[in-house]
Amino acid sequence: MNTELFDIKIRAVEGGVTAAAGFKAAGIHAGFRKNPERLDYALVVPDKPCPGAGVFTTNRFCAAPVQVSRANLGGADKGYGIIAGVSVNSGNANAATGETGLACARETCSIASQVIGCEPQQVLVASTGVIGQILPIDTFETAIPTAYEALSAHGGADAARAIMTTDTHPKEYAVSYVSEAAGHEDNVYTVGGMCKGSGMIMPNMATMIAVITTDASVEPAALHALLLSTVKQTFNKVTVDSDTSTNDTCIMLASGAAADAEPIVEGSDAFDELAFAVHEVCESLARNIAADGEGASKLVTVNVTGAVNDEEADIAARAVANSPLVKTCIAGHDCNWGRVAMALGKCGVRFDQEDVSIDMMGMPVCRDGLTVPFDEDEALRRFEAPEIVISADLGAGDAATTVWTCDLTHEYISINGDYRS
Repeated sequence: MNTELFDIKIRAVEGGVTAAAGFKAAGIHAGFRKNPERLDYALVVPDKPCPGAGVFTTNRFCAAPVQVSRANLGGADKGYGIIAGVSVNSGNANAATGETGLACARETCSIASQVIGCEPQQVLVASTGVIGQILPIDTFETAIPTAYEALSAHGGADAARAIMTTDTHPKEYAVSYVSEAAGHEDNVYTVGGMCKGSGMIMPNMATMIAVITTDASVEPAALHALLLSTVKQTFNKVTVDSDTSTNDTCIMLASGAAADAEPIVEGSDAFDELAFAVHEVCESLARNIAADGEGASKLVTVNVTGAVNDEEADIAARAVANSPLVKTCIAGHDCNWGRVAMALGKCGVRFDQEDVSIDMMGMPVCRDGLTVPFDEDEALRRFEAPEIVISADLGAGDAATTVWTCDLTHEYISINGDYRS
């Protein structure tokens, strides 16, 4: 895709998950959390049932709502269908809850379908919070009707806040663009979304939950292909602590409410335009997750180039991003590039150390596998930036990738040591 073609047309807009036409959302306090000041239930509903797609965790301890939503989208081999609503609760993950948890997730779909006026299979559910605790269905019996009455085209901000767990702030983003594709000329399309994620974050999909919306008309199978490709390039390139949640869920809905146009199909110029906009939204949300990692003080971007293939580029980048020694040296403002070299060398990818170059915060610190003198005072100054960039060229091939993470501070231990209390 020629991304330069789309840069000038993309602009950020307000509204998050309800920025796109044809969607309403609500976020309320329903009682899943004890604190009445915390919103804990979100409902997202298109004006009419529309194409939806989902990508889910590969964790074998996957939560009940993951299993039920996956089934409602036709199973693992399909991943798309016609959707009328998305229900998300925080405070309880409904994971490792057996048949009781599955019954709760299915009954949630049934209750929502009666309120919305659709089939139970047209409802997707997601949960986030503590693992191993039974999720009471009676809370949904009051939460869903209350949230439905509160639905609004301006409700995206409350919905984004309601799905938070240890997040320090809600995460939402939206963009609009003017299409130039055949059959869609001059149509204005919007893509918006919300997500939550701060800890137990190394999505391996397809505790992260994301809902993405667009008012473009898209064939369901094309929507799934677009979402799967985008997730691999964005959310799956985030790691806070190398742990893949039991509940990772990313859902995308396409209302078709922006214009009276033929559905977008895979391989078309219109598909490429939409894919670029979806990538912009998901990358922004992914970077936000990394920057808001539990206890984090810095967003860390790891660029790896010169790998033998894409798989080895990803392995190398994750080795650096997940290294506690790399993450703690950033927290301590220590430009210790040897820890980066260590992480690269241990991960099993192919390269010769005499071909490796490493930059930290734009400063050359290693060339041809050997140290490069640098100004320590300048390094300390650059550590004041909110984003720290580490770049490594392995000199072994043409493959490259980027992974986003964060530093590792004492606060991460405090948050997770007290998580259930």
